[in-house]
Amino acid sequence: MTPEWSMFVLFLAACAAGFLGALTGLGGGVVIVPVLMLAFGVDLRYAVGTSLIAVIATSTGSAAAYVRDGFTNVRVGVLLEVATVVGAIGGALLAALLSPQFIVVLFVCALFYSALATLRPPAPHPLESEPDALATKLQLDGVYPTKDGLTPYRVRNVPWAFVIMIGAGTLSAIVGIGSGIIKVLAMDRLMRLPFKVSTTTSNFMIGVTAAASSGVYLHRGQIEPQLAGPVALGALIGALAGARVLPKIKTLWLRRIFAIVVVGSGIEMLRRTFW
Repeated sequence: MTPEWSMFVLFLAACAAGFLGALTGLGGGVVIVPVLMLAFGVDLRYAVGTSLIAVIATSTGSAAAYVRDGFTNVRVGVLLEVATVVGAIGGALLAALLSPQFIVVLFVCALFYSALATLRPPAPHPLESEPDALATKLQLDGVYPTKDGLTPYRVRNVPWAFVIMIGAGTLSAIVGIGSGIIKVLAMDRLMRLPFKVSTTTSNFMIGVTAAASSGVYLHRGQIEPQLAGPVALGALIGALAGARVLPKIKTLWLRRIFAIVVVGSGIEMLRRTFW
């Protein structure tokens, strides 16, 4: 395969990753890292650094549309970004001390959990009768558009969510994903945000999280421009497309395809690393 053809294939893979990342709130890194390692033979740490660039592009491409359409809870996102950035910087520094084998195992665990969580349909949350004192003080409650008009929701358990976001930022920096699966689950299951609000707010946050850790990778020389260029462009285009179709599409079949792809990629990564 010629270098030009390889870059085109990588660009198409990044488009798919950005599209899925925008629909699911996961950031696309769960697709980019296996593609770089398995299809292109890229070293793990360079794959992680390039994936973080793709996560930034995915967030950039979809966040503005979601904010404009009224899905994203900006106040929740900005608050939780403080925690994810702290975790991301610490995780990027920690990654240099971990063995590639340990990072692969950690990444594959994140892949399998992402697949499982993606297949589980989100449960609708009834409007809580009593407001949360801290969420009310910080004005975090909001509304989001549905077919019945703007629907209100209340935010819960802010301190616990803040702690979990530190872990999400750390995971993002170590394995090169937006750790959106942790963010989405924390906001959906713990903070009781509607699922589309959780995924869109996650997309709003993951770019800042990835930017905080990518600076450390860039300083260590582990971001290759020849890889990052087509990946960033493809992820941006895919994310813009995903942001357009999210309000209209039923994503069950996409979730099933996503789960099959990431589980297969995880098994192959384990095989190549240990056998």
